[in-house]
Amino acid sequence: MTDAPQDPKTQLLQAALTHVPFDGWSDLTLREAAADSGLSIDQARAMYPRGAVDLALAYHRSGDAAMVEALKSEDLSELRFRDRIARAVRLRLELVEDKELVRRGTTLFSLPTNAPDGARAIWETCDHIWTALGDTSNDVNWYTKRATLSGVYGSTVLYWLGDESPDHHRTWEFLDRRIDNVMQFEKFKAKSRENPLLKTLFAGPNAVLSKIRAPGADPLSNLPGTFRKTNSE
Repeated sequence: MTDAPQDPKTQLLQAALTHVPFDGWSDLTLREAAADSGLSIDQARAMYPRGAVDLALAYHRSGDAAMVEALKSEDLSELRFRDRIARAVRLRLELVEDKELVRRGTTLFSLPTNAPDGARAIWETCDHIWTALGDTSNDVNWYTKRATLSGVYGSTVLYWLGDESPDHHRTWEFLDRRIDNVMQFEKFKAKSRENPLLKTLFAGPNAVLSKIRAPGADPLSNLPGTFRKTNSE
């Protein structure tokens, strides 16, 4: 029995991966991938209208999809919730087949014109993680969870790119420290709700924040492009 043929868009992306370590996520990579796939450059641009940017985003999203599938087979029930988050982030990075693909993507999305797409890609990854772990928040916490994890994830990726320790153990230690910092902040927030003085001080801001609800549309609507929130409820 033969494997089902890949759709042209996936085939083009897979062909591009062999060129990215040498030519980056670039127009040259798109052209070479099209030639390898037996496609014209016009056909390639029809699939990836923004060329390198759309190719890199497609690669990133394929990694997110692989992470979500892998998480489904993981038994995380015995782990503390902070360890479940750490496991998801670690799994996302361990599934990367070639670190250079991510390094080149980081370079691409560091450009001012591409930075909004890079920010959205990280947000999407963190949304997938929270959703896969069963998050059902529908208020301001929907935003703060993803925003906080975006900071943790983004800094961990940068550390991981430069980490040459065996099995990237220094990266996982860095990740644990970052999550510990977040948990300390969460404990502070919980205590502030119990402290009469802080409770009074934050009464106004909390009243405003309590009215915020998770949107059905793009939480980053001020950025170009589209983003659909995956709802686990």
